[in-house]
Amino acid sequence: MIEVQNITKSYGQLQVLKNVNLHVNQSEIVSIVGASGAGKTTLLQIMGTLDKPDSGTVIINGQKVTGLNDTNVSDFRNRNIGFVFQFHQLLPEFTALENVMIPALIGRAKEWEAKKKAKELLELLGLSSRLEHKPNELSGGEKQRVAVARALINNPAVILADEPSGSLDTENKIELHKLFFDLRDQFGQTFVIVTHDEELAKITDRTIYMKDGFIL
Repeated sequence: MIEVQNITKSYGQLQVLKNVNLHVNQSEIVSIVGASGAGKTTLLQIMGTLDKPDSGTVIINGQKVTGLNDTNVSDFRNRNIGFVFQFHQLLPEFTALENVMIPALIGRAKEWEAKKKAKELLELLGLSSRLEHKPNELSGGEKQRVAVARALINNPAVILADEPSGSLDTENKIELHKLFFDLRDQFGQTFVIVTHDEELAKITDRTIYMKDGFIL
């Protein structure tokens, strides 16, 4: 599902990624761990087409995404990749339902289609009574589940998560981690999760260790 070939990335004089090679199989849940500054988030951003490597190739679901122009890469990202961040990044002026609808509307779905799919996903994630609530009316765990629903709205092949449970308490962490596996089993998505959470890393299908811009 994901092929990363000979990726390098520098910011000024700082080389963050050093000839990184990685593959992730379809429907695999992979964690990437390592100390702060190891290059984990940069690698995730390059895989997600949010950043460009200095050299190397990224192939997602058979499509070479390095080298696509900005319009094509944005369209590919919207259709194929869902993102879950440590801080949910929900838009405060919109309801849970509206936040989940946004990527579908960007992808030119009809409003009624986007609303129907968003409602189904929020109900699936146990948020049927929170559809019209704004982010400041939701708990931390609820906000993160809304963010997961938003990541799923376009039925992407790949979900990329950066410290998704980093701001949650223990109970909500366990619930979120279980949710990832339930979603994989139900929809077959591929997950790549950057995490410092050792308990999460232990239960993923595979753990990739990074240090100083290399994969160990």
